[in-house]
Amino acid sequence: MLDVRRLRLLRELAYRGTIAAVAEAMTFTPSAVSQQLAALEREAGVALLERTGRRVRLTPAGVALVGHAEAVLERLEQASAELAAAHAGLAGSVRVGAFPTATRTILPAALAALGRDHPGLEPMVDEIDPAEVAPRLRAGDLDVALVHEYDFVPAVTDLALETEPLLEEPMYLASGSPCGGEDDSLAGRRDAAWIASSPGTLCHTMTVRACQAAGFAPRVRHHIDDFATVLAMVAVGQGVALVPELGAADPPAGVRLTELPMRRRTQIAFRRGASAHPAIAAFITALRSSIPCDRGARPAG
Repeated sequence: MLDVRRLRLLRELAYRGTIAAVAEAMTFTPSAVSQQLAALEREAGVALLERTGRRVRLTPAGVALVGHAEAVLERLEQASAELAAAHAGLAGSVRVGAFPTATRTILPAALAALGRDHPGLEPMVDEIDPAEVAPRLRAGDLDVALVHEYDFVPAVTDLALETEPLLEEPMYLASGSPCGGEDDSLAGRRDAAWIASSPGTLCHTMTVRACQAAGFAPRVRHHIDDFATVLAMVAVGQGVALVPELGAADPPAGVRLTELPMRRRTQIAFRRGASAHPAIAAFITALRSSIPCDRGARPAG
């Protein structure tokens, strides 16, 4: 019989690529991960890993077993959801991941609604970049999370996760007073200094790719992740920036927001098979009742 915990480690190796990364994510030592995977190979009776120097890759049999592991883990999530539904009332913690603008504009009302309807639930929020969500959901550090994608940065498919659309919002070019022949299109700001999020974030990638699509590489002067701070920097002439609807509320004096033919889409993510879990379902209901009605933001789906 194959051990489910070892199957989970094999799946994480398929996603993360190295035993050291699996060990860090799953709070094991690298040697313990290696021992567990070796035991899984003995259970399977076939080689699952190929070692080339210091690197490890899955054999065809290992890749096939990961596919079965996904199905097994999904059924376990479904079983957990059914067992939770058998309890009277909702209680316990629900671990939520969210990006900063969602934490500020969507979650407060959603948490208030959740507390009114299900006082026994204890939401625990962790503010993280969407790029970090998938591994933390797979590892069980989060139960549900808000993620986003942009027109120029589509979501990466993760077979271990499911998503539901929540919100779609326009993107704006945030700029100060025009200088010379500059205009409020992306191409018209090719010579401007730019303000972008930290490298490695989806927001940074979006800015770079949107500018490249307009025919230039942005000259990034500042790396700032908080959109309120970004707008404050734009107001004092430190550059221009791309800002989503939820990050553009109450801009400082002197900041102009020009809507662009770009969108950001927010989705609700959770482990595959967990959608029927009553705590997750209750949180999703609270989220949908709390979408702000701003200039251009609207429910998705």
